[in-house]
Amino acid sequence: MDVAAYLDRLGLDRPATVDVAALRVLQERHLAVVPFENLSIHLGEPIVLDTEALFDKIVRRRRGGFCYELNGLFAALLRELGFDAELKAAKVFGPDGTLGPPFDHAAIRVELDEPWLADVGFSRFSRFPLRLSATEPQADPDGEFLFLDAPYGDIDVLLDGKPQYRIEPRTRALAEFVPTAFWQATSPDSHFTRGPACSLPGSHGRVTLSGDKLIVTTHGVREETRLSSDQEILDAYRKEFGIELTRVPERP
Repeated sequence: MDVAAYLDRLGLDRPATVDVAALRVLQERHLAVVPFENLSIHLGEPIVLDTEALFDKIVRRRRGGFCYELNGLFAALLRELGFDAELKAAKVFGPDGTLGPPFDHAAIRVELDEPWLADVGFSRFSRFPLRLSATEPQADPDGEFLFLDAPYGDIDVLLDGKPQYRIEPRTRALAEFVPTAFWQATSPDSHFTRGPACSLPGSHGRVTLSGDKLIVTTHGVREETRLSSDQEILDAYRKEFGIELTRVPERP
């Protein structure tokens, strides 16, 4: 991996030390710069869970991705920088509180003075790493997080009292997520196949392009604009997310 190019993508210098402070800066900046997006699915591009392919997409082509891509490559960067970083599989809680399938999400456990959860691939989540061993709620700019013990050594992650996902303790290789990533990219039951979406947090909210709808949330106030042409959509991808596309992703 070209670590210097990856850090340049993030607008960062190489951290002088491998510690929590450096991890906080890396995660916050990654979230601010690299979009959470599923555009490849709607552009007919394959989802390739290989470090070189992900580096080409996210760093060289300045795109984003979804959890397997973003956390897969971020974990590789952390290891290159000297962090002890491992991928963990998680089941995502649905709106009704039921758990999704195994490998529904990929998160990162980082061992420092204690274990930390790093995640740059769950759209709206914590801006900073979270202490995995904490039993008390943890305040973050994007909400209050709490870890609860679950069966078989798993850990439930709650945001503002609502379960988000359940992490399993076993370490996983990126290749183990390939079957579920394929399902997420192809199944009509996957929410990723229902339409193109791209999202980034801002200093006071979030900007999202969902199909032809540009949604800007500032201080909790949501403003939605319907884009009327393909050119307006392409311009929004470039202006809001730094993504240069030659054609608009297909919409249902």
